[in-house]
Amino acid sequence: MSILVTGGAGYIGSHMVLELLSAGEKVVVLDNLSTGVRAAVPAEAQLIVGDVGDQEAVTGLMRRHGVEAAIHFAGSIVVPDSVVDPLGYYNNNTVKSRALLAAAVAAGVKNFIFSSTAAVYGMPSTNPVSEMNELKPISPYGTSKLMTELMLADVARAHDFRYAALRYFNVAGADPMGRSGQSTPRATHLIKVACQTALGDHAQLSVYGTDYPTPDGTCVRDYIHVSDLARAHMAALRNLRNGGASDVFNCGYGRGYSVLEVIEAVKMVSGVDFKVSFGPRRAGDPAALVAGAGHIRKVLGWQPQLEDLATIVTHAYGWESRLVKLAKAS
Repeated sequence: MSILVTGGAGYIGSHMVLELLSAGEKVVVLDNLSTGVRAAVPAEAQLIVGDVGDQEAVTGLMRRHGVEAAIHFAGSIVVPDSVVDPLGYYNNNTVKSRALLAAAVAAGVKNFIFSSTAAVYGMPSTNPVSEMNELKPISPYGTSKLMTELMLADVARAHDFRYAALRYFNVAGADPMGRSGQSTPRATHLIKVACQTALGDHAQLSVYGTDYPTPDGTCVRDYIHVSDLARAHMAALRNLRNGGASDVFNCGYGRGYSVLEVIEAVKMVSGVDFKVSFGPRRAGDPAALVAGAGHIRKVLGWQPQLEDLATIVTHAYGWESRLVKLAKAS
């Protein structure tokens, strides 16, 4: 029996593969390598280059490899891009997820873990945000993820099939052992871009909005270490295997940091006082987005190990430094 990880050559997916292998699981990775990196997949996992939307091929893959659970990361994640190309996002994130679900049902895969997002909440009026908050996404990205959550619930009602949908807040950091990290060149994550700026990749770091109703006027977000997130998926997998009910879980720490606090943390870790510019707000940015994180701890017994901001930044900066060295050596 094996675990299928779609998008396992990507940022979060590659950390999930490391976690599964450490637990002694047999892992099959399905990735089309459009944004994923072949080198991010450990040799112990089997990489199959293919499209998650190819229902017939994925059904055959699941049967051949005896897949007993699927963990679905494959998809597009850049919110502004989804506004420009909504149909592309609905195809990649929703239509292809529908094909994957159909393949899972056909192959008898009973356990499914879905990479969802806090973007399903849109612009929440209160924080922390619980799983019971109104679901009102404001971007095609958020809507495409919510549509997949709805499909999961319907499939679970109709078939012998259970799922966990994990709604990520702001994922950051890198594997503490330096085996993987955020390698996507166009990634827009604040901590990654700030680390790149400290390393000289950007002339300055842009801050959008300083007049939000927050302590320092900049947006507040809940940053979760990618390795803690991978362990949350492992906890969800254990729960499903033990007969746990289908459910949704926020993945965050319940503690937010402002943009300026993150910048100061990167400056402290890097020792570089890089230039920061300030501009107007971007449309669609909530003032604050912090996870109500009690449900995942209560139901799954998940306990974060790397929730300190300085630790997250240290691991992210170490990974970015490694990428710079590799680029210079090539």
